[in-house]
Amino acid sequence: MIRSFRNGAGSVSLVLTVLGLRYATCSGKDRLLSCLSKPPLSQCSQFSQSAPVCSLAMPPLHSNARCRVYPGSDVARWPVPNEGVSWGSACPQYSPVRYTAPNVSSGPVWADPEIGVDSGFCPKFNALDNAVDRRSHEGTYRVENGYPLNPHGRTGITGRGLLGRWGPNHAADPIITRWKRDSEGRKVLHPGSKNPILQFVSIKRKDCGEWAIPGGMVDPGERVSVTLRREFGEEALNALQKTREQRETLKQQITELFNSPSFQVYKGYVDDPRNTDNAWMETVAVNYHDASGSSVAQLPLEAGDDAGKVAWVEIDSTLQLYASHARFLEIIARERGAHWE
Repeated sequence: MIRSFRNGAGSVSLVLTVLGLRYATCSGKDRLLSCLSKPPLSQCSQFSQSAPVCSLAMPPLHSNARCRVYPGSDVARWPVPNEGVSWGSACPQYSPVRYTAPNVSSGPVWADPEIGVDSGFCPKFNALDNAVDRRSHEGTYRVENGYPLNPHGRTGITGRGLLGRWGPNHAADPIITRWKRDSEGRKVLHPGSKNPILQFVSIKRKDCGEWAIPGGMVDPGERVSVTLRREFGEEALNALQKTREQRETLKQQITELFNSPSFQVYKGYVDDPRNTDNAWMETVAVNYHDASGSSVAQLPLEAGDDAGKVAWVEIDSTLQLYASHARFLEIIARERGAHWE
């Protein structure tokens, strides 16, 4: 269940920035049904290999990245069974569908060209390629026949899908939290766990109706710390549309928030439905907590044109969020001694 809260005065516009795609769509119903379905078994045989390392932030096998119907299209992935995900598994019959969305292949400034002799494009993978960082947070990834391979294995589709870059597509997710407080300013405790309740800024996406953490792409040559601040300032506070006086006030509030104690929640691969064999999402998620309730906690939220709703949402284990976002929030809740379940 999603429980949302609004407060205060002023005007804040929160818009979800998704990768370089500028708000790519996903098919909510089809994606949900396909992700709940188990891929059929095949003749793929598992070679002997070490077990993957698990963490709260990411399951050992990606599942969203194997959804039957690719988001924003009617393209069906080749059904990859669990035992056939790893590139170390023999799967001779593997025949992935090749797909790059029209809005990517048309050559926008945020997207790479096609790889090949005709285009003359030959990116430097696992390296800083001019201003584009093609290094992965997961370490060195494989490159075969000039194409990068998803470090978490097969997805049933090649090409870039909705993603702009070959290889890792880097994002940054500022997760803004506050304590839920009563009318007298005291922290509200959960009746079951007796732990204080955290709330976070969440957006309900128009494309598939799922609640999510707002985030955005790391621009070429940009430091992640700058991206986090920029995304929250421009997207969450709509700073570009404010007067000079309003921007100065917002700048002070943002500075107070981003100078407060924070911690890196997650850094690495994201199990995202847009991932393919050759392009995938990675993120750095950082939690900024307004402990006193004196900075952004007092600002009201107002959905922008690309958001269905935006609100302060209570954090607990019943949350159903986009991609792997619920796992990030679990880490935050446990780290801060807040209610989770």
